Amino acid sequence: MTKSPNKGTLSRWLLSGEWQSHRVQAAVAVIAIALGVALGFAIHLINAAAFSEFSAAARSLSGQSDLEVRSPQATFDESIYPVLVQRDNVELANPVLELDVAIPGSSQERKDGTLKILGLDIFRASLMAPDLIGIPGEDKLFDILADDAIFLSPAAMEWLGVKQGDPLPLRVGTQTITLRIAGSLTRARTGQRIGVMDIGAAQWRFRRIGQLSRIELKLAPGIDRVAFKTALEQQLEPRGQYQITETADQETRVANMSRAYRVNLNMLAMVALFTGTFLVFSTQALSVVRRRHQFALLRVLGLTRRQLLTQVLFEGGALGAVGSLAGLALGYATAATALHYFGGDLGGGFFTGVKPTVYFDPLAAAVFFILGLGITLLGSAAPAWEAATAKPAQALKSGSEDIALSKLATPWPGLLCLASGALFTQLPPIFDLPVFGYLAVAQLLTGGIVLMPRFAALVFSAVSSAVGNRTSGTAGATPALTTLALARLANAPNQAAIALGGVLASFTLMVAMAIMVASFRVSVDDWLKHILPADIYLRTAMSGDTRGLTPDEIKALAAIPGIARADFFRSSKLTLDPGRPSIALIARPIDMTDPGNTLPMTGEAIAPALLPKDAIPIWVSEAMVDLYGYTPGKQVTLPIANPAPGFVIAGVWRDYGRQFGAVQMQLADYQRLTGDRLVNDAALWLENGITPEQVIASMRRLPFGDALEFSEPGQIRALSLNIFDRSFAVTYLLEGVAVIIGLLGVAASFSAQAFARTKEFGMLRHIGMTRRQILGMLAVEGCLLTALGAVLGFVLGWCISLILVFIVNPQSFHWTMQLSLPWKGLLGVALVLMASAAMTALASGRHAVSGNAIRAVREDW
Repeated sequence: MTKSPNKGTLSRWLLSGEWQSHRVQAAVAVIAIALGVALGFAIHLINAAAFSEFSAAARSLSGQSDLEVRSPQATFDESIYPVLVQRDNVELANPVLELDVAIPGSSQERKDGTLKILGLDIFRASLMAPDLIGIPGEDKLFDILADDAIFLSPAAMEWLGVKQGDPLPLRVGTQTITLRIAGSLTRARTGQRIGVMDIGAAQWRFRRIGQLSRIELKLAPGIDRVAFKTALEQQLEPRGQYQITETADQETRVANMSRAYRVNLNMLAMVALFTGTFLVFSTQALSVVRRRHQFALLRVLGLTRRQLLTQVLFEGGALGAVGSLAGLALGYATAATALHYFGGDLGGGFFTGVKPTVYFDPLAAAVFFILGLGITLLGSAAPAWEAATAKPAQALKSGSEDIALSKLATPWPGLLCLASGALFTQLPPIFDLPVFGYLAVAQLLTGGIVLMPRFAALVFSAVSSAVGNRTSGTAGATPALTTLALARLANAPNQAAIALGGVLASFTLMVAMAIMVASFRVSVDDWLKHILPADIYLRTAMSGDTRGLTPDEIKALAAIPGIARADFFRSSKLTLDPGRPSIALIARPIDMTDPGNTLPMTGEAIAPALLPKDAIPIWVSEAMVDLYGYTPGKQVTLPIANPAPGFVIAGVWRDYGRQFGAVQMQLADYQRLTGDRLVNDAALWLENGITPEQVIASMRRLPFGDALEFSEPGQIRALSLNIFDRSFAVTYLLEGVAVIIGLLGVAASFSAQAFARTKEFGMLRHIGMTRRQILGMLAVEGCLLTALGAVLGFVLGWCISLILVFIVNPQSFHWTMQLSLPWKGLLGVALVLMASAAMTALASGRHAVSGNAIRAVREDW
């Protein structure tokens, strides 16, 4: 007597037999899961490495301090330093001047064209932050106090292409100063670009006499830090002029800088994995339908429902395990490559000046493995339940394949998903993140796909009837092929919906992201046109704390022949909340009668006559409304002088350049309140008949002309849009991956269905159809299915894009935009999908119709 196989052996036989017979379908499902896991894991590793290194580099600048005394402005008067040094329970007080200094000749495309320089009291810093102390040559020990000496980190030396002993030119206003590289900061973190010099020399060289950026405090042992902080805040007067921060505040500020960007990238990475869910479902559902007779026979022979359910879930779990392991390996390799060649920015620009190294995170790997495995089990759940609950007698009959999927046509789950998605769009963000917005996107996509069988049946039945009435009595092969294809799709809508699921998921998400990116790009372009009305823009440096023009230089520029109007700008930073990144304060001439002529207003501004008497108006960006509650008409104070003056918010303007908030005010008000007469930039309007080249040549002849950088509006727009495209490069990549997974789903679905329809093709050949006609019918089915998927994908993607444009982006980045549809690109992708589906159907059907027609139908005899 032959020994019957045990349950484990039977399970392995079924799994190996399925995979060996349908390698393509299994490979496609594994690839889909692997791509989704790889993208998510890679982005997580890149973000984690960059954020960790950036945070560690920021912490290293504070050394072993317990608290830091800062000002809402970039610098403050050093007169408070003796008060802190003499305060009880302060073991050490370390003054620091921190500046981002421009490098002469930096390219406009080089966003990080500044070097961070720390001015330190070397003797106190050696106790507080010994890693920041430079090592001079053996015979030049006093270089640590020299007024022309600077010590650079190895990364800064490599970045600047210099070595010890070389001169280092730096830009201060319109002047260039030259320092001597006296040594290296050998203990600086890898990739950290910083320079250190004596604090007195830094104050003198960079025109910051009597100014500090922060004072680091180390408390005596046993002192309650929280109680000391509270008491110090009450002691320091005037209140609000100083901020007492901890290391945790600094880490929170760094996290808030990039949190929205990192979360959005992670959510976009999940797009591929989400699309893979439907591909796994498609693969498993078609596998169950194809083996319906086999499973029914096993049930008759004694296999229980639970065993059959476990078997199908085991097959899906095997796909998920293999795909997830491959995805983890691919994700780690991708992250390592991206960090090596491109750094940790991923186009966002948040983590400049560091060189992160990828490290394998076991916990994150476990999470992504479980996520990939869970996705496959989720996609296998419905097919497994159908296989386990099907009645053996009914399943043994031919032609019951579509009945097996009849539960897919139930509309209530899909309608429930759509309703819950609509509800989620009305809910507020959680911790400034659009959690419910993402849930709404997932629910709308799921609901649309669940309703596909019902909708496909209605559409193809209506089209089939219309085509049948129109072509009745008409001879010819083409109408017959179309009629057969439509009849198949109309009478087997559930199988059609399975083939359509991957196409719909990928095309919907691609449409949604394409509309969102196009809307953002068009809005940015229109915004740039509004804020760049002048003929020429000039500045002393692209960025940095030491750029600026003096009053005498301003007069010399305004007196250049050919200039009809010159507007000068003063920009600086303010820290209103220690846990948030600084906001931008911009002082400039603003048209009081109609601020919309100067600023891209989002609504009506408050007229000057309606403002309170003697009120100083300011105009805030959209981010200020969301983050700080600065609504029009509200009276606020800004710590730009002592005491802090009061202002009235006169309007809200749109700003795509500063995510964390910006405030604009009249330049005359700013200068009157602060006494600061320096400006950073200028906008120049030319007289009729004068070319920009003529005026630029005249300004170059000024004594400080070589220090000026000039740009025309077209150049700034082109540069800004180029930066925009680089920032969204990862989004474009994710869109491409989603489309590729969708095409893989089309290939797997059509291939599986073609094999399952071998008997159908045999019957068609018995009644006179040729192989070419059957292949033509399959091509028509592929085109029709993909066309329907593209139409529905566009409608559903447009709905999802509304959520992305009007909910996710405002809640994530605090700006609004106009909706724009990239018709040509979407149409091109739809045509490519249709052509790919037709070719896939032909390739899948070629093998199915190549066999003997009699053998194909012999089981029905």
